Amino acid sequence: MTEIENKIRKFLSENFILSEQADQLSPSDSFLEKGIIDSTGILELVFFVEDQFNVQIDTAEVLPENFDSIQNLSAYIRRKQGAG
Repeated sequence: MTEIENKIRKFLSENFILSEQADQLSPSDSFLEKGIIDSTGILELVFFVEDQFNVQIDTAEVLPENFDSIQNLSAYIRRKQGAG
């Protein structure tokens, strides 16, 4: 697991789910389908990503393919960091 994925998992366990559940969460598990994050939680996740990874997120980029799993989110962050 990468440093980005570890930070995302830690954020989820501190804000949305129990530590044990975070450990069992697969990198490809959907946050929405698993009931981990709702629409308000997505906003918290956006703020976390901007703060922790020093990237600017356009609202048009807040899509499931970017934000709905640890795997998707970490790939999105790497793309944003590479573009900056």
